[in-house]
This record gives sequence, structure tokens and C-alpha cells, in this order.
Amino acid sequence: MRWMRAAGRALLVVTVVLAGYTGLGVRADAGARDGARGPVTLATAGDLTHYLAPLLDDWNRGHPAERATLVELPDSADETRAQMISELRSGGRRFDVLNIDVAWTSEFAAAGWISPLERRRFPLDAFLRPVVDTATFDGRLYAVPYVTNAGLLYYRKDVLEREGERPPRTWAELARLARTVAPRYGLGGYAGQFLPYEGLTVNVTEAVHSAGGAVLRDDGARVAVDSAAARTGLRFLADGVREGWIPREALAYKEEESRRAFQDGRLLFLRNWPYVYADASGAGSGVAGRFGVVPLPGPDGPGTAVLGGSNLAVSSGARHPASAADLISFLTSERVQRRILTEGSLPPVRAALYEDPELVRAYPYLPTLRQSLLSAVPRPKSPRYDQVSLAVQAVAQDALALRQTPEQAVARLARELEALSRKG
Repeated sequence: MRWMRAAGRALLVVTVVLAGYTGLGVRADAGARDGARGPVTLATAGDLTHYLAPLLDDWNRGHPAERATLVELPDSADETRAQMISELRSGGRRFDVLNIDVAWTSEFAAAGWISPLERRRFPLDAFLRPVVDTATFDGRLYAVPYVTNAGLLYYRKDVLEREGERPPRTWAELARLARTVAPRYGLGGYAGQFLPYEGLTVNVTEAVHSAGGAVLRDDGARVAVDSAAARTGLRFLADGVREGWIPREALAYKEEESRRAFQDGRLLFLRNWPYVYADASGAGSGVAGRFGVVPLPGPDGPGTAVLGGSNLAVSSGARHPASAADLISFLTSERVQRRILTEGSLPPVRAALYEDPELVRAYPYLPTLRQSLLSAVPRPKSPRYDQVSLAVQAVAQDALALRQTPEQAVARLARELEALSRKG
């Protein structure tokens, strides 16, 4: 995924359960050799929008003895995760605060790489309710929501208005318009992120949840596929490829490839993250002023988006955990969250900002995004999430490439996830 711009735009999370806490909500023994306060580092994937350094400059002016240094890792989420894990496994103390993808919470928590936090330390009631759930594991808070994301449906407003059509609310409406209207304008019908990587897991998870189920259910004893919902979700996507309203080239799309296809005027509909709005509205865009955005459709009405974004966590090896917790409070304050939207073009986690009249005028998609976020679901919470995601990607790729039927693909996925649960 395009780091910090697409669910993300922003991605990361961590944890450890040990006794003893300071009043700041982090372990009292973490970083005890160096004292609770002092300079800290913030590890994150590459800051493509260059908004983070000015934020840390503001922190540093007010905290000269607790200066924060930005450590930028690769833009790729997979490479960032690998470098973080390598450092954490080795017992290194180079990272104090981790900016992690929301899907990594359970893995990092179960491995003991991040410290649990006290809920009362942070104003969680001021955050969008679903995003708080992404920062918890096993009933405890291990991170603080930082930026969020949810998939949206972009559509060619000019084309639908010319046809006297409204944007689709259901899969049937989407398929009909993509199949009949798009060809009349030389457009592809619909695309998402269908290359086998994390984006495909997100697209499939959204389809399955929209159908009323879950990609997997982890009850602590076993991991099981909700087969009926999985068949329905995969069939919707596979039918699109077989019937031609999902172009074959979309099977090689990630965020940026699909954004360019829509922005260049080659698609009628696109599922993507909120960052696309600013890019598609900018100079040089082939669809500037001619597109709109609505929640993702589902079988019988609005569908279910998957939460993207990133959370901030304190490394279990943090040198100065109290300063690290204070930096997290600073970065999730309402004033800074406003700047994250206006300077970083990233969706904030503070609920009030989505109803701020000034911000809504500047970012007209905020009410739609809020609607999607409030009904969105996190990705599966599993210490083996990386393996679960790889299994979903492999199965979905074969279903969308029409090498397996949805029924065959779901049966295979059930076997693979069951095998993973036995490893645990």
C-alpha cells in the first residue's frame, strides 16, 4: 500500500503484558535504566507528504529535554514491518514510539513488542468508536489511534448525470451500471485493489462483511471461515471479472495503479481510500470536478468498509516511556489531528473534526467518510494475521483469475485457516 496515504495512507501497532505501571499508563520497568523521561524516537514508514517533521518541530520547541527524532523506514508497509520486527526481536532500543498499521496490533501485542497503556491516560471517548477497537488486544489497550481510513466508492458524476442515473447503493446497481453504461463511454466498469497483496485482503474482507459475515472468526480456540458469506463476497468479485465489468487489468492493480486509471478517465467506478479525493481533484487530473464519492455498496444497501490507518504504540524497549506516552498524547490531540488532515491529507481519529463546518467546506468527502468509518470493521485480530492475509490473497487471486470457483476457493481457504489455527 502507498504508505501514510492509504489506509492506508497510514499504517502500524504493538504490545506486552507485564505488571507495574507509571501514572502515564506505561510499564514502570520499561526503560528503567535510562529514566522515564528524555529524548525519544518515532519510527514510521516513509512520510510521503512531509507533514510529520513540522509537527515534531513543534513538540521539540516545547520539550527541549525530550526531543523527538523521526526515524523513517521504507515506504512499503511490508518492509517497514520487517525492519520493526527485526529491531524489536533483537531487543534493540532504537525505537521508542512506533507508528504501526492497525492490522499489526495483535501480532505485536502477542509477541510482547509493545507496552500496554492505561485507557484513562487518553481521551478515547473523543475518538471515532470503531478506531479504538483497532488499538486493543485481549481486552487491553496497546496503542492509541493516530490516523484512520475506510474504503469509498468513487464514481464519474458527469457520466451518471448524463444517463439520469444515481450512484449505486447495491451490488446489483453497481454491476448493471458498470456492465451497461461504462462501455458506452469507453470506460472500464469497476476496479479495486486486486493484485495479491494486503489490498486484496482488504477488498475481499469488505465484500464478505458486506454480505453479512466475516473472513474469519477467531474465538481463541480455532479460526473458521464464514463460508456462506465468503462464497457470496468472492462470487460478486469473480462474476465481475467473468462478465467483463471488472477489467482484467484490474487484477494487477494496487492503490496507485487503480487511482491513476480512474484519474486518467478510464474507469466509471473505483474502490479506494480517501487520499484519492485530493489527487483526483488536483491540477492535471482528467476527472477534476467530474466525480463524486459515496459509501461502498453492498448486496442490499450500503456495504461495510474495512478500517485502515495506523496507531501509535510505546515499544517495550523504549528508553524513556513516559516521554513516549506524552508524545503520543501530543500527536493525537485535537489541534494536531486537525493539522494531520490539513497538512498531511490523512483522515483524523477525532470524531468532532468530521462535523467541523470549516473542514467540511474544505474537504467535502468528510461526512461520507464519517458514515463509512462508523460502520467499518477492523481486519481480523490474530497473532498470525500475516499468515491469514497471505492465505486470503492466494485463494482470492485464484477465484478472481477464474482458476477456481468461489465454492472451491472458500473450501480451500477453510482448510488453510484451520491448519494455521492448529499451529497456534
